[in-house]
Amino acid sequence: MKALTLLATLMLGQLVGVRADSIYAVKLKDIDGKDSSLAAYKGQVLLIVNVASKCGFTKQYTGLEAIYQKYKSQGMVVVGMPCNQFGGQEPGSSDEIKLFCSSQYNVTFPLFDKLEVNGDKRHALYNLLAGKDSPVAGDIKWNFTKFLVAKDGKILKRFESAVAPESPELTTAIEAALAAK
Repeated sequence: MKALTLLATLMLGQLVGVRADSIYAVKLKDIDGKDSSLAAYKGQVLLIVNVASKCGFTKQYTGLEAIYQKYKSQGMVVVGMPCNQFGGQEPGSSDEIKLFCSSQYNVTFPLFDKLEVNGDKRHALYNLLAGKDSPVAGDIKWNFTKFLVAKDGKILKRFESAVAPESPELTTAIEAALAAK
């Protein structure tokens, strides 16, 4: 009986340890449909962006790639999360999105599978980023909303769509996050 109790306690401890309360534990699919997560980026500053190929802000891919190139050697990663919830502006398949991003904007930063950022089917990642317990809670208003995440996985700041990737507001926040211990 003691062995069974010990085994149950160990199993419960393991279950608690893998709860998706960490941004790194959330299950995702990459743009190629492979099981993934943000765990590979633990210890790096993240800029997580819901992206779309047919949006007035789509040209921000150029700025996102530029800041990725500028800061990646310092430990910053831009992460693109395609979303079709705003005006149907990301209607393509993952293959079409990947081709568009690479051929039109030379995107080299990581892209993931399409997901929902609002509503009943809001992805677990966006529950953490924008849900009621987030320090920057609230529904996503449009494509290209940006979340800056610290090296330890804590959400630092949210930037709405109109904030350009290369704006002083955003680059200053990235540099501060990179400089933090």
